[in-house]
Amino acid sequence: MTAVAPNAAAATASAAAATASAAGVRAAARIVARDDGRGGTSLRVLEGEGPLAPRRTRGSGAEAHVLLVGAMSGPLGGDRFAVDARVGSGARLRIGSAAATLALPGQAPGEARYDVRLTVADGGELHWLPEQLISARASDLRVTTRVDLAPTARLVLREEQVLGRAGETPGRLTSRLTVRIGGRAVLDQELCCGPGAPAGWDGPAVLAGHRAVGQLVVVRPEFARTPVAARMLGEGAVLVPLAGPAALVSAVAPDALLLRRLLDEALAALGPATAGEPAPDLR
Repeated sequence: MTAVAPNAAAATASAAAATASAAGVRAAARIVARDDGRGGTSLRVLEGEGPLAPRRTRGSGAEAHVLLVGAMSGPLGGDRFAVDARVGSGARLRIGSAAATLALPGQAPGEARYDVRLTVADGGELHWLPEQLISARASDLRVTTRVDLAPTARLVLREEQVLGRAGETPGRLTSRLTVRIGGRAVLDQELCCGPGAPAGWDGPAVLAGHRAVGQLVVVRPEFARTPVAARMLGEGAVLVPLAGPAALVSAVAPDALLLRRLLDEALAALGPATAGEPAPDLR
């Protein structure tokens, strides 16, 4: 049985269930994908509250597609958002967002938090491809993304951060990304930018004056046999192997459009991402 997106009445009730207080909004979304036993993927759980509204869209082949739709502005100061997505063995899931996420200052004091937890079982595949996160002036947001993969799981993860809107100084943005494969950490990195960040964040060793930064993590079992080789991918992007069946692309650019182009070209250079399709030799 395939679960479908909540209807209008359920969505209204879900929005009312989000906790709003002087300390900000508390909201969470859960997505669980399973192999339907017929060569496709079913969404056993698809639920959200308040500003986090997951919606199923038309899939492709065996892959289910979900969009995260922002039902409210945010995250604002003091908000606490959380997304938990789980992919079972043999299931394939692609998650995107309907628009960019805009971090804004709020009436509540303190930083906002956006916590993402992604879990993929053996033989499962997840594409986590949200739109950009924009850090507006005077905002303060901490994003934590934790990925736990089984040894034969597959992943394409894209993160993009834009520091400020056009002509605007950015807020403070702290982003931590952790990827574990079979319980072993292959990536654990944190970047802090904007007012109050450690000195040097805008210097030549980090962003070098750029206002858009992103990373692409690709995990494929075949990388254990044929690791990618470190190399530049055009101006502003570099590809490096990780300590496992994974590769990392890091990129900086003057704006969001050029950053997306760099990451799209990097993913194309890595070749087909679907199980059973051959990947190019990047040694």
